[in-house]
Amino acid sequence: MTAVGPKVSCVFVCHDGAGRVLLARRSAGARDEPGTWDCGAGALEFGETFEAAVAREVHEEYGVRPLGIEQLGVRNVLRGDPVASHWVAVVFAVRVAPDGVTIGEPHKFDALGWFAPDALPEPLHSQCGETLGLFGAGDAAGGGHS
Repeated sequence: MTAVGPKVSCVFVCHDGAGRVLLARRSAGARDEPGTWDCGAGALEFGETFEAAVAREVHEEYGVRPLGIEQLGVRNVLRGDPVASHWVAVVFAVRVAPDGVTIGEPHKFDALGWFAPDALPEPLHSQCGETLGLFGAGDAAGGGHS
């Protein structure tokens, strides 16, 4: 398969506004790295704003609507050597109501959990650490993600 060019992904760290982050464990049916814990993400569709893509994906994956969306940064994600996939990941912090969260895509995820940033589950997806780093950097800069 020949690569056509980079794809755009909206990556999101869902949080409760009180310091905990929501992670999903990738099931056997996940596209890659089953058994790892990850943030949410989805491809940007043609004609869609970043915020609309994030709201759609949060609802599809976790069954809730965002209470707040904050853009954190952008990552250029090159996977493989030689490069097999190339994504431009626009990263967001998304506040959600913890009591409404559910697994919306059981073919992709088999568990959800709320975690303190200093008590994350293992193993993490290979891209999750850098994404959570952007979330933490926002906090350190006074963003607060509330």
